[in-house]
Amino acid sequence: EGMAPPKTILFPPEKICMAWQQRQSAGAGLFNVGNTCFVNAVLQCLTYTPPLANYLLSREHSRACHQRGFCMMCIMEVHVNKVLHSPVSAILPLAVLRVFSSIGEHFQPGREEDAHDFLSCTVNAMQRACLSASSNLDISSQSTTIVHQIFGGFLRSRVTCFSCKAISDSYEAFLDVPLDIKAASSLTAALEDFVTPEHLDGENCFKCNKCEKNVAASKRFTVHCAPKVLTVCLKRFDCFTGGKVSKAVEYPEYLDLRPYMSQADGEPLPYSLYAVLVHSGLSCHGGHYFCYTKASNGLWYQMDDESVELCCIDTALRQQAYLLFYAR
Repeated sequence: EGMAPPKTILFPPEKICMAWQQRQSAGAGLFNVGNTCFVNAVLQCLTYTPPLANYLLSREHSRACHQRGFCMMCIMEVHVNKVLHSPVSAILPLAVLRVFSSIGEHFQPGREEDAHDFLSCTVNAMQRACLSASSNLDISSQSTTIVHQIFGGFLRSRVTCFSCKAISDSYEAFLDVPLDIKAASSLTAALEDFVTPEHLDGENCFKCNKCEKNVAASKRFTVHCAPKVLTVCLKRFDCFTGGKVSKAVEYPEYLDLRPYMSQADGEPLPYSLYAVLVHSGLSCHGGHYFCYTKASNGLWYQMDDESVELCCIDTALRQQAYLLFYAR
């Protein structure tokens, strides 16, 4: 509604399977080769994303891929199959480390990087791999790759002119939702803040096409198309000082996204938590990343580099979370 339909469907949505197709305990841990804990934590969260893992375990992508050189989907396929089928307790994520600088040009081996940045670059590289065979696609068609259908959604930005009440809508695709937590003590409070209208006036005025002048207005973001997998980044790092917001932010095992949608009055949109990525340390320039993930057997594990240990959901819910992963 309000958006142009895609001209081309790149991946049939009915082929995306949200429930695990094979059940097993957690796979291998990942060796740290010097400040690579952020890589390991992100890779484990992606490995236990059920619709992505189902697709990569089927090896459907590599059978049809004609890309020469770097293909992030082929690399993730190799990695996920190795982790989930490994006879040993820990492996080196070599497939990914070999293409480290192709995932993001600014990444430097041996340097501690930001896990959210690495996740964004990895998912974007997977999205580019899915688009490699198709050129000049409209924005709606680009959102029909398997990657965008799993992680992607659309936000609506609605500006309402205070003078003439004219409404101006624009839409933007997203692969994760960054939330400000300075004033929020829970995920739901941060989502409330995210959809609260912002007042535009003074230097921030809105140029209304109907009034043909700068006017005061309100601007409100809502989730317009909900993703199958909702990835939330709790903004713990100050980009100017590098300092960290170390407060506790509560997050639930089950989340209803309906109140934050453009159509807020409808059936509930339930999501279930399946991975939590944690940063321990005082600033973004150091510290350590690890994660908690729910394996296909329904049990939770703490994954800290090569260590994979069974834990309970209560432990996973009591962390100083940085990234949260919820599945429909």
